[in-house]
Amino acid sequence: MSPAANPAGNEVHVDVEGRTLRITSLDKVLYPRTGTTKGEVLNYYASVSGVLLPHLRDRAVTRIRWPHGVEGNSFFEKNAPSGTPSWVRTATVPTTGSRSWRGGGEPAGDTIRFPICDDLATLTWLVNLAALELHVHQWQVTKAGKPRHPDRLVIDLDPGEPAGLHECCQVALKVRDSLTEHGLTCSPVTSGSKGLHLYAALPRKRDSDGTTALAKEIAEDLQKADPGAITAAMTKAKRSGKVFLDWSQNSGSKTTISPYSLRGRERPTVATPITWDEVEQGAEDPLGLEQFRFEEVIERIQDHGDLFDSRV
Repeated sequence: MSPAANPAGNEVHVDVEGRTLRITSLDKVLYPRTGTTKGEVLNYYASVSGVLLPHLRDRAVTRIRWPHGVEGNSFFEKNAPSGTPSWVRTATVPTTGSRSWRGGGEPAGDTIRFPICDDLATLTWLVNLAALELHVHQWQVTKAGKPRHPDRLVIDLDPGEPAGLHECCQVALKVRDSLTEHGLTCSPVTSGSKGLHLYAALPRKRDSDGTTALAKEIAEDLQKADPGAITAAMTKAKRSGKVFLDWSQNSGSKTTISPYSLRGRERPTVATPITWDEVEQGAEDPLGLEQFRFEEVIERIQDHGDLFDSRV
């Protein structure tokens, strides 16, 4: 990223892989608790783009934007906003008519024109709009923009208080064993919020309905085996003190925070790929694993590269 003006100023024009972008409000504080500025957020995303972009490639991106920082109002944005540069890749996908996600028929009902973030210029443009969180589906699109069958399954481990990350790690080991029994290898990612995400690569043989059914089956079987610690019920009232295995994020219309995305929390935490050794440590020690801040993630990448399983 080559600045065409003083980068210490409040506005610069930068060259990003041949695209000239106008970057504004670099000194705006987006995380008041830590004083983290928009400029630092942009630097974070540029620093991790080498490992982040492969996990965004060919995926429609839903953004959560905090134009006034994380203590202000936020909003979800799916459609590419007005003023989207002509060079930003987009894909128009259906909001209804799941046949299109199952790989059959034409798009039905309303459609959404999503941006696809395949390059650093698009990533920088999105982050400049205060899109702190980047959420993606478990399916990709073809070059023509048509949704494909899912290439991965995700299970979101969400703890209900007083359960926390420690309990999530304990349950994650059981989810890993169950996925192994189904012939699937999974990769753990801290959510950057409260829990963990487990991803397993798929051979695109199932549609979104099929992957959702498989994830639900696994979650419900684990709930039966350990009902005191695990729930697969969507009802929030049943989650207290347990780890909720959210299987629903495999639905064709739902998204999950991307690995390496920031979260719009009080502090700039990140959805961070981790090792199973770290999960096991977290399962043994209540203080053995915590959510990672963006500075720590940059250091982890420098030390270990991308810990997210390359098969996912």
